[in-house]
Amino acid sequence: MLTDLEGLLAWKGIAVLAWILAFFLAERWRPAARPRPPKGAVQGGWHRVARNVGLWLTVTVLSPLIVLPLTYWASGHALAWRPGWWQGGLGLALDILLLDVLIYWWHRANHEIPFLWRFHEVHHLDRFLDTTSALRFHFGEVLLSALARAGVILLLGFPFASVVVFEVLVIFSAVFHHSNLRLPAGLERALAWVIITPSIHWVHHHAKRADTDSNYGTIFSVWDPLFGTRSPKPRDPEMVIGTEGRAEEGFLALLVRPFRFGPAPFSGPQSPRKS
Repeated sequence: MLTDLEGLLAWKGIAVLAWILAFFLAERWRPAARPRPPKGAVQGGWHRVARNVGLWLTVTVLSPLIVLPLTYWASGHALAWRPGWWQGGLGLALDILLLDVLIYWWHRANHEIPFLWRFHEVHHLDRFLDTTSALRFHFGEVLLSALARAGVILLLGFPFASVVVFEVLVIFSAVFHHSNLRLPAGLERALAWVIITPSIHWVHHHAKRADTDSNYGTIFSVWDPLFGTRSPKPRDPEMVIGTEGRAEEGFLALLVRPFRFGPAPFSGPQSPRKS
C-alpha cells in the first residue's frame, strides 16, 4: 500500500511539473497580454517570477510535512456511509464533481470572510498573470485549506485516491486559467462552456472589486452561473490586474502581510449582486 501511494505521488509530481513547464514556455511563445508600461519590468519580469516561485517553495515544503499526512489521515478515518454503487469510475467522477463545488464555496469564503481574505489577498496582489500566478499562495492559506479539506474528507468519506486525482486536476486547471497563453478565440469560447478558461478567470483578477468578488470556479464553469457569481465583464488583455487600492509587495513583506495589526485588508461581500 505504501509503495502504491509513493508511486501515485511520484507520478503526480512528474505530471504537474511537466504541465507547468509546458505552459510557462508556451505563454512566452504566444502571450495574450504583455506587461503594462512603465512598470513592465516589475509586473512581468523575472523578479516577479522569482517572488511567485518563492511563495510556491514555502508551500512545497509544507506539503509533505503537514498537508499530505493530514489528508491521508482524514481519508483513513472518514465516515463509512457511502453506498456500494459509489465506487470505481462513477465514484471518482462524483467525487471530483462534489469536491469542485465544495472548492467553489471555499474560494468564495476566502473573499467574504475577513480572516481568510488576509491570506488569500497575497494571491491577488500579483500585478500580472501567467503560469507562476497559479503557484502563488501564502502558506497560511494552504494550511487553512488543508484543515478545511480534512474536515470535509472526514464527513463525506472521500478516499485518498480521489483527493489526489482532484488535486492534480485543480493544479492543471489553475495553471491553465491563470496562464498568459493566447488561445484561438473559438476554442476558448467552446472550452468555457465546460471548464474555467483564462477568459473567465482573468476577470477574477481584475483590480476592480466587483470583478474580484466573482468568477470563483476552479475546474467546471457551471457553478458561477448557477450561484449568481459570474461577472458579465469580458476579458480584456489591457485590464489592470491586482487588488483595487492595494500595491504589490516584496517576498518577505508578503509572508508577514496577513499577520500585520490594523484593519483587515478585506475585499469582503458587497451589496447583493445584480443578476
